[in-house]
Amino acid sequence: MRLVTTPRVELLRDLRSEITHNYGVGRTIVAVDGISGSGTAAFADELAEVFREEDRVVFRASIDDFHRPREERYRRGRDSAEGYYSDSFDYSLFRRALIEPYRMAGSTGFQLAGFDEKRNTGEELRWVTGPKDATLIVDGVFLHRPELRGLWHYSIWLDVSLAEAYARLASTIGVDADPTAASNARYVGGQELYQRESGPRTRAFAVINNEDASHPMRVFLDSC
Repeated sequence: MRLVTTPRVELLRDLRSEITHNYGVGRTIVAVDGISGSGTAAFADELAEVFREEDRVVFRASIDDFHRPREERYRRGRDSAEGYYSDSFDYSLFRRALIEPYRMAGSTGFQLAGFDEKRNTGEELRWVTGPKDATLIVDGVFLHRPELRGLWHYSIWLDVSLAEAYARLASTIGVDADPTAASNARYVGGQELYQRESGPRTRAFAVINNEDASHPMRVFLDSC
């Protein structure tokens, strides 16, 4: 089914065309990265929909479904920015259960989710398979960190100010809308560590200003 054309859908179609021009066959993996509240999940969902307009097989996954157990995530303390950045996700599980088997294609099964954060337990094994030509779109935070950079054929960074991101988070999950609030220090500090170590904005294939989610705009960085 073709989506109603809006400025957002037009941009998503442009990204789809760029990706399929370079990776028209085989198994492709696309990352949609950004801070919490930047809208990575919605953007990735809608990018998947514009791929489906062309009858392409698309799978969706989120790094949020590959958390570490709670006791590991908070071993440095509940307010630790380093804990948020270093201990939140099980990248070994992410590779082993999803990325590596997905890349093998054929009849090899892969898991789109590996951990239930709310229940603090591993997901039941739910293996899926797909054709040799398919696209996997992964959303979440920290997707340009060193141990993940080589996984993506194409990556997107969503640019959103802290003020806008936390206003969205306040309306959806009830966090303090003030990014400088003590209750947000773990997450804001973790992103600061990530920005310093990885510079995701400069590593992404495409940077999208998503401050106005209905009118996202591509940003072309000056590399001179």
